[in-house]
Amino acid sequence: MKIVIAEKLNKTTPVRLFALAITAMVSLYLGQLSTVAQVKSQLRTALVEQDARTGQQSPTQTTGQSAAHKYFTDVVLINQNGEKMRLYSDLLKGKVVIFDFFFATCQGSCLPMNRNLQKIQEALGARVGKDVYIVSITVDPTVDTPASLKEYAKKLNAGPGWYFLSGDKANVEFALRKLGQYVDDKQNHTNIFIIGNERTGLWKKAFGLARSDELIKVVESVIEDQPVSDK
Repeated sequence: MKIVIAEKLNKTTPVRLFALAITAMVSLYLGQLSTVAQVKSQLRTALVEQDARTGQQSPTQTTGQSAAHKYFTDVVLINQNGEKMRLYSDLLKGKVVIFDFFFATCQGSCLPMNRNLQKIQEALGARVGKDVYIVSITVDPTVDTPASLKEYAKKLNAGPGWYFLSGDKANVEFALRKLGQYVDDKQNHTNIFIIGNERTGLWKKAFGLARSDELIKVVESVIEDQPVSDK
């Protein structure tokens, strides 16, 4: 079974629509989208202002930033090695990224999805950490500490370029909202990979439990995308 939904954003597209697109399409897939009002409500939630706990940037700091930088911000998360990573500048800027949302104690779909990412890592080899990065963000930051995620990463033979992210609960929730993946109950996380090329504006979504060979093709198509001016 393969479910892939792609959205191409060009330089003139308001980046804030990204959250609405992700939220709406995931909801459609899950059969949970009932009214336009619900989507608007979800978007308002996704666009909540960042408070001091998440390292909000001052107006002077945001001057001259790209629309993507302003939207995603540099909210700080912590990877499995205890290193601080900024959402936009360290994880998104100029990169091709596979986003995965999970929690380490999950007894359902999380491990099979991450096994798919392991197969993607194996198939792409040295391209991971160079041409593409894998970013797995916990939806349970209180339990999933960087130390526990390091052990989880070892079980998957995660190499350089595959980050497992936790951190301050407010920061993690903020990042999840920006990506349209925040859930009140961790059990309700989606089984979706978000695959994006920030440089070209190509974003695709794929069902994380699809066959790994199908997922690899989707990832490769995003890696190989070129800016409109280069085509």
